[in-house]
Amino acid sequence: MREKERLIVALDVDDWSRVRELAGLLRGVVGGFKIGMRLYYRVGPVAVEFLRGLGREVFADLKLHDIPSTVAGGVRALTAAGASIINVHAAGGRAMMRAAAEAAAAEAARLGIPRPKVVAVTVLTSLDEQALREEVGIPESILAVALRWALLAKECGLDGAVAAPLEAAAIKKTCGPDFLLITPGVRPPGAPLGDQRRVMTPGEAVQAGADYIVVGRPVLQAADPVRAAEEIVAALKNVERRT
Repeated sequence: MREKERLIVALDVDDWSRVRELAGLLRGVVGGFKIGMRLYYRVGPVAVEFLRGLGREVFADLKLHDIPSTVAGGVRALTAAGASIINVHAAGGRAMMRAAAEAAAAEAARLGIPRPKVVAVTVLTSLDEQALREEVGIPESILAVALRWALLAKECGLDGAVAAPLEAAAIKKTCGPDFLLITPGVRPPGAPLGDQRRVMTPGEAVQAGADYIVVGRPVLQAADPVRAAEEIVAALKNVERRT
């Protein structure tokens, strides 16, 4: 995979005209774009369709988490809209994740289009060990939970997982090199952490085993977003992966 293909820019923006402007500027610099709740709930499937029309990967980061039939319906809708990567939350369990994988394959076959990758969110990068234990009520370590959920996702036929870069190496080692790993919580050196807790630099994340890195504010809020993205891509060159 070329360096620029690893970079997914999170278009966490409210203004649809700004989204189109940023996508036009960055389409030749990055591998794809992430559409999260902030944008999708304002614009809807048109955001997926527009970005897919630019010829870039579109990561629909909606963290689907509901009963299996409801999640399957959401996956079918996102597949039809053109999403190339869809995520569900591993906490939804085995039946839900299997339903998601089956729905993606069935809808893609029905439409005669490539099947989107379906990946499972593990532990949010905004959580630390104390919050996971005291607020969420899970006594295990973040690493143990991320590994358990990633393995469950693989057993359910999902293509990969979303996890913080700090868990990347262990997940790749446990689930194998072909198990797709997407890492948010990536910040260039010196960039503000915002609400992220478990972070690495772009080069460190890819070295640890990330296939895709997701970066939002350090690009979107830069005076020159194109230059900011190019600097991140440049930092990935000559990175020696551990896995």
